[in-house]
Amino acid sequence: MERFDLIAIGGGTAGLVSTAGAAALGLRAALIEREALGGDCLWTGCVPSKALIASAKLAQRMRHADRLGLVGASPAHTFQRVMERMRAARATVAHHDDPQRFRDLGVDVRFGEPTVVGPKEVAVDGKRLATRRIVIATGAVPSIPPIEGVADTPFLTHLTAFDQDTLPEHLIILGGGPIGLEFAQIYRRLGARVTVVEMLPQLLPREEPDAAEVVAGALREEGIELHLGHRVERVAARNGSGRAVRVRAADGTERCLEADELFIATGRRPNTEGLGLEAVGVALDRGAVRVDAGLRSTVPSIWVAGDVTGGLQFTHVADYQAKLVLRNSVFPFTGKARYDRIPWVTYTDPEVARVGLTEAEAHEREGDAVAAWRYDFDDLDRAIVDGETRGFVKIVTGRKARILGATIVAGGAGNLLTPIVLAMQQGIALPKLSQLVYPYPTMAEGIKRAADAYYRAKLQGRSGIWLRRVVRWLS
Repeated sequence: MERFDLIAIGGGTAGLVSTAGAAALGLRAALIEREALGGDCLWTGCVPSKALIASAKLAQRMRHADRLGLVGASPAHTFQRVMERMRAARATVAHHDDPQRFRDLGVDVRFGEPTVVGPKEVAVDGKRLATRRIVIATGAVPSIPPIEGVADTPFLTHLTAFDQDTLPEHLIILGGGPIGLEFAQIYRRLGARVTVVEMLPQLLPREEPDAAEVVAGALREEGIELHLGHRVERVAARNGSGRAVRVRAADGTERCLEADELFIATGRRPNTEGLGLEAVGVALDRGAVRVDAGLRSTVPSIWVAGDVTGGLQFTHVADYQAKLVLRNSVFPFTGKARYDRIPWVTYTDPEVARVGLTEAEAHEREGDAVAAWRYDFDDLDRAIVDGETRGFVKIVTGRKARILGATIVAGGAGNLLTPIVLAMQQGIALPKLSQLVYPYPTMAEGIKRAADAYYRAKLQGRSGIWLRRVVRWLS
């Protein structure tokens, strides 16, 4: 029986990072993957979706070139060529996750069906491998709700959408979260009619309500039909090619929506089926592997990283968790996972970038000490000249102006968020962000303007009265 120091199951970010790190430390590491290295992010997530977003965004800018004093033109394209360009970009990125690259780093890469057959033993297509530690990094898969008729109705998910070469005339998307909205905007900008159905009364229910309102307004302006607060009662195939979706509004009224394609984007669930985890004592919680603060499962030799933990499902979180697992499983000085400073972005246009608590969450945790400092881009010079005035910066603070969270809604919001993330990680209070010198004219000045609001509030209070008296005396 072959022996290893670490075996990771799953060839996505968490598995790649943990095994490459182990090999760099001189450990004998093996990586087991069923299909292809790169995981959801490379093949059915971040990389291909952002490639399509880029094409769709350019098409939209061409259409509305008149907003910048040019002559707008409807872009001529074939959906197939757009998809081919996406696949070419994905293939270019894929070299980062090439199996030979990781073998050259010292990782034993194997493909097959893995099963955990013991606390320190993994079987791959019947061949047993022994190891001192196992890392479960099998990611997540689309969560399909138990809707009447769904089993008999063809539909798309983010796993299958990138294989299509024909643009649907009309698409119904179930789910108003990040995946559903990103695809809604892609399809609409490339020429399809799009209807989005969301059970909750707000799109992007994890985000600030005012951020969700901005995105909803942008989508409606582009012609995307939104049905919020609607529950899907049943779905059905019509005439072999069409799709029918029966929905019920909050007031009980029902209606039937019809389209020629259905896309289900109602979330993702941890991928733990067929691994044999429960048979060896690994506890699951609603399908996710139960872990402690250090990402160890209920079996001491089995660790977990990535979407399969059931927490935040982002590539950068999987990377963070994999490094923590490697540290905790190899070294005596361990650490605990922290998620209060993890940023994320929804790549609609405008983007929604978020870190930490929302204003409501902060009030619930810290009460009256919480304040929110907001600046709208419609008054920012760079946003005005670029014609991108939709959105805002909101920074939420607690006692002593400590930053508890932030939301930015804008084009490129994900890039703008980084200084706030750094400030939170380093314990830098909001006034320090105001004291930075920002280049002019940039969208980043929106952060400064939001931080400046803190000083304006101070000047209107008791400390401002004393400051003005001192200034007058010195004058």
